[in-house]
Amino acid sequence: MSFSDAPISFPGLFGDWQFTVPSKALNIGNGIYWYGIIIAAGMLLGLYFCMKQAPKYGLSEDNIIDTVLWVIPFSIIGARIYYVLFYLDLFRGSDGSINWSSTYRIWDGGLAIYGGVIAGFLTAYLFSRRRKISFWALADCCVQGLFIGQAIGRWGNFMNREAFGAATELPWRMRLWTSATTYMDVHPTFLYESLWNVIGLLLLYFVVSRARRFDGENTCFYFIWYGLGRFWIEGLRTDSLYLFNWTLFGQRIRVSQALSLVMVLVWAGILVYQFKVKKADGSNLFVKRVQQSAEAEETAAPDEQQ
Repeated sequence: MSFSDAPISFPGLFGDWQFTVPSKALNIGNGIYWYGIIIAAGMLLGLYFCMKQAPKYGLSEDNIIDTVLWVIPFSIIGARIYYVLFYLDLFRGSDGSINWSSTYRIWDGGLAIYGGVIAGFLTAYLFSRRRKISFWALADCCVQGLFIGQAIGRWGNFMNREAFGAATELPWRMRLWTSATTYMDVHPTFLYESLWNVIGLLLLYFVVSRARRFDGENTCFYFIWYGLGRFWIEGLRTDSLYLFNWTLFGQRIRVSQALSLVMVLVWAGILVYQFKVKKADGSNLFVKRVQQSAEAEETAAPDEQQ
């Protein structure tokens, strides 16, 4: 059922006030939706933040811009493929065949963040190899922008009246009006995830990154933090992607919960390995190697002139 232009209210917080802005911002062509505008704004703010942080990781602003120019299109493709793969039945016709022409209609909705993140990281890895820069330093810088983009982008779900949770009577419940007299009160899971990402960004910027002891530490924190939050929030949602028809303890397996659990365990293992086995102390950070190389070149320059 579509709620694309349903009035929204938060009766426990704002009484009878209703939000009635439609999901479509402009009627041009297929339409320009607030969803796309908000996601684009999140990307741009995330990019700007990462550009300003780049020198702390031994990178240049150009490194960040060039990476993003490659990552964004492939991330969108990855997010769509992930969604289509696990919601394949939505794209089948009455005869059971797949309507391939509808699989690329992203303006109708249907992007999965995990697919975008996976595709984005693979693209960034290939780019870093080609430019001979540290992938992990690049990732550590860029995950800050990911937090920003996701925190803002979730408000696109709000404008689309999607990605909400199960019924609830909590004071901060979100009310979707399905008609003038009928409504449903649900968890505003888009808001939960947005706030979770904001908290993650603050912890990453003010705590984790300032005590970084190895390239990839920020990345570990991002995946562990986001994975924990997503595992919890996904359990509240009513529009989850499911792992085909597989079940566990009689319940269908939600793709994002399964992936979140694996992600948390893997990246926590990497964190423990770096601290306990490799005894990471920050001495081998890419930014320090870049600084040492620059200092060596400056020292060698006067000798060459003599």
